[in-house]
Amino acid sequence: MFACKQPFVSEKTVAFSKHAWNAAYKPWIKIEIADTASLYNIFAVIRHTQGFRYNNLLLNYSFISPGDTAITTKVNLPLGENKNWYGDTLGDIIETRVKLNTKPQKLKAGNNGFVLEQLMPENPLQNILNVGVRVEKVNE
Repeated sequence: MFACKQPFVSEKTVAFSKHAWNAAYKPWIKIEIADTASLYNIFAVIRHTQGFRYNNLLLNYSFISPGDTAITTKVNLPLGENKNWYGDTLGDIIETRVKLNTKPQKLKAGNNGFVLEQLMPENPLQNILNVGVRVEKVNE
């Protein structure tokens, strides 16, 4: 009998008090990587309520590899269209994962850092429960 080897997955999220993300708060997420030979996909994880007013989330996404300086990219994450959400819905909560890297990439050993800065016109951004980062090893 053969067992399917599951890809390495690490997911870390931060929760927002009163479901509101103040633009001054830029969550810093660290994910430990040991396997430097594998390729990884990186996803933003967004949990919001049905009351979220936008179909997208505009962010500055910064990636800090151990020993390197930050690489910051402005990203526009699609969450839905006309309140038809792309993510998984459970009651009033929607969870969406959006790929941040254009192709799988190698990561350095150690704590890889990720910073998410919201750039939306509403501050604080209402009806956001959590944001975070998910790292998945690519099946070879």
